[in-house]
Amino acid sequence: MVSAVFHSPSDSVAGASVAVSRPAPAAPAAEVIKAKPPRAPIDWRAVALRVLPPLLSIALLIGLWALATMKGGSFPTPAATFDAAVKLFSDPFYRNGPNDQGIGWNILNSLGRVGMGFGLAALVGIPLGFIIGRFEFANRMVSPLIALLKPVSPLAWLPIGLLAFKSANPAAIWTIFICSIWPMVVNTAVGVQRVPTDYLNVARVLKLSEWKVITRILLPAVLPYVLTGVRLSVGTAWLVIVAAEMLTGGVGIGFWVWDEWNNLNVAHILIAIFVIGTVGLLLEWALISLAKHFTFEGD
Repeated sequence: MVSAVFHSPSDSVAGASVAVSRPAPAAPAAEVIKAKPPRAPIDWRAVALRVLPPLLSIALLIGLWALATMKGGSFPTPAATFDAAVKLFSDPFYRNGPNDQGIGWNILNSLGRVGMGFGLAALVGIPLGFIIGRFEFANRMVSPLIALLKPVSPLAWLPIGLLAFKSANPAAIWTIFICSIWPMVVNTAVGVQRVPTDYLNVARVLKLSEWKVITRILLPAVLPYVLTGVRLSVGTAWLVIVAAEMLTGGVGIGFWVWDEWNNLNVAHILIAIFVIGTVGLLLEWALISLAKHFTFEGD
C-alpha cells in the first residue's frame, strides 16, 4: 500500500524560509584615520642657550649696580629704582598741565614725531633710491651729495629746522627726516643695482614699460634691501629724537629726561633709559620679523 504524504502550503513556505539564509549585514566601511605627525621634542639645550645668556647679562648688570651703590650716595640702588618705576607706571597717563604729564604721554609724543619724520623720509628716500639705482646718470649726479651730507651729525640739522620752521616740533620732525632718509636711499639703490641683469634682459625682450619693470621685477627683488634700510632708519630716528627733544623741549621722552635731571631725580632718568632701550628693541624686533616674511633664500 502506497501512502501518499501531503504537505500543506504553509509547511513548504516555512521550509523555504529555513532553507534560504539571510544575507549577513555589510561590514561598516573602515574609517580612514589620519595619524597626527609626532610632535617634535623640545630641545631644552637650545632653549637654555637662547634664554640663559640674556638673563645672566641682566643679572650681572643688576649685581654690579647693587655693588656700586652699596655705600649709598646720589646714585639710587636697583631696589629704589624699581620702587620708583612701580610708582611711575601706576599712573603713566596723568596730566597736571602742559609740561607735567605722565611718562606714557611723553613716549607717545616721541613716537608720533618719529613716525612723521620717518614716514616723510620713506616717501622721499625709497623712490629716490630706485631712481639712483636704476639710472646711471642720476647715480652720478646724486651720489656726491649723499656722500657729503650723510656723515653730518643729525643734531647739526636742528638749528636749520628751527630757523626754517620757527617752531620746535616741526624742527624735531625735520631732524628725524634728514637722519632717516640716508639708510633708505643707500640700501634701496644698492638693492636695485644688484638685481640680476637676466631679469632686465627679459623685460627688454617682452618690451615691458618702466612702470612694470619697477613693480613686477625691481620691487620684489629689492624689497629685502628696502626693509633693511627701513630698520636702520627707525633705529636712527629713535636714537636722534631723544637728543633733539632735550634741546627743543615740549612733551617727549627726551625732554622728560632733561626735566628729571633738572629736578635731580636720577631714578627717573635710569627708568627712562630702560624705557628708551625697550621701545627701541621692540621696534627692532617688529621690523626684523617683518623682513623675514619678505626675504626668500634659496635651498
